[in-house]
This record gives sequence, structure tokens and C-alpha cells, in this order.
Amino acid sequence: MIKVNDFLYGKMELPTLFSDLLNTDALKRLGGIHQSGAIFLVNPDICHSRLEHAVGVTMLIRMLGGSELEQVAGLLHDISHTAFSHVGDYVFGNTEEDYHEKVFAEVLCKSEVPGVLLKYGYNVGQILHGTFDILEQPLPALCADRLDYTLRDGVHAGVISRQRAREFLTAVVLKDGKVTVNAESEVAWINETFEKLNNDVFNLPLHLYANGKMAELIKRFLDKGILVESDLFKTDTMLLNKIRTSYEGYECIKAIKQLKGFAEFIRHGAVPKIKKRTLNALLV
Repeated sequence: MIKVNDFLYGKMELPTLFSDLLNTDALKRLGGIHQSGAIFLVNPDICHSRLEHAVGVTMLIRMLGGSELEQVAGLLHDISHTAFSHVGDYVFGNTEEDYHEKVFAEVLCKSEVPGVLLKYGYNVGQILHGTFDILEQPLPALCADRLDYTLRDGVHAGVISRQRAREFLTAVVLKDGKVTVNAESEVAWINETFEKLNNDVFNLPLHLYANGKMAELIKRFLDKGILVESDLFKTDTMLLNKIRTSYEGYECIKAIKQLKGFAEFIRHGAVPKIKKRTLNALLV
């Protein structure tokens, strides 16, 4: 067993399978990927990782009684995110913000994960072709992935408190195998929190600037041959270090941190078009 601890779900023991998965290079890499992209360069308080989110989703699925296989799917669901998370979508002009989903099968199959799954009686096809209703639902439905990032991102961005997030979790239940809420006041609260997160955090001009300028820089360096696409499947730090090996890259990263050209970029730059999201959590 492996013991995990999270500020939302508390302490939990997971089977050895999860310990082995967490020891793969693919999952370790997620520990070096910022959940909110390049925002940490201008707002250091928002610095949590994709791995924290992945473990959180796993714990939430387990808390709700989801199968071990669905818990595994939860842990793996973001394994193919590029460095700086959705910045990869902005680099490649992916308006649906699903680049990581398009390359998921390739990244997963090239990793150590299939071998670990076989060791415990599973196969990668179960992850690639399985249906996981607790983990994922189309917008505007609630699901473990959407719920965890709403609460986690909301806490780190100061939109909600840790205590309020934990209080909400006591109202989360499964109905017909899907995530629902058992109190009308809590339904209203999570829907409002999701809207506030999208308006005040994801679409905050300062945050759009950081991610947009980083995408602009990466794209330019790809065009120049300073970066190659495989660099985006390293950690944020490794990609930053490669960018900073050139004088231009060093100065560009420093400029982002110093908010140089902020107003001009927001008026006329390639500001990321954030996918419009709404949430309609259901009452039991």
C-alpha cells in the first residue's frame, strides 16, 4: 500500500499498483508540469502541479466508490499534457484545448505504464477504450476531473477557502454511477464557483498574458529550430532551461515576469481564446 495525503481529501491508502504507477517516468513528469501553465511566472501563488490534480482525481473516485480501474484511469488521464499544460494548445492553435487528448494514446503506450498495468492484471486497452462515468462527463455535467480542478484551482487562486471546499465535498454523492450533489444550496455554490473560476482566474488578463506570451515564445522558437516538439513533453523547468540557453529566450522569460508589454499584448497580441465552460451540477 502507499499512503497519500491531500488538502481536499485527507489521508488515504492506495494499493501497491498506484505506487508502481507513480514511480514511472511519465507520472513523475507530471510533478514538474504546472496545472495552470505559465501563470506561476506572474502569480507565484498558483504553482500546483498536474500530478497533484491527477492524484486528487484518483482519491475522489475512490472516495465515491469507483472501481480500481477507474481510479487508475483518473491517475493517468492527464499523462499526455505538454509542458505548461494548456499552453501547448495555444502553441498549436487548438481552440478545443484537447491537444493532450489527441496524443494520449501515443504517450501512454510509449511509457512504462502498460507494463505496470500488465503486472497487476490490467491492459492498456482497458484505459484507452473504457467508459469512466465518474472520471469524465461532457460539459456542463459534473465529474471527478472537473470537480477536482474546480476546487483545487479555486483554493490556490484564492477564490474559495480550503475549509469551504472540504465542506462541499460532504454533499457529493453518486447517482446512477455519476457525480451529483445532495443539497440545493451546494449545487448553486459549485455552479457559481465554477463560473467565478473561469471569469476571475482562467480569463484574468494577467493570466492570459502569461500563457499567451509563453505560447508565442515557444511557437517562435519551434519555428526557428531552437526547440523541437518533443521538448514540450519534458517538464516546465527543463523547457524553461532550454529556452534560457539563448540570450533572446532569457530576456523573453524575464520580460514575462516583469509584465513588459502587458497592456499592448492584451489589446493587440495573440491572447489565448479560452474555451467557454459552464457547469450545471445536478441535485440528487
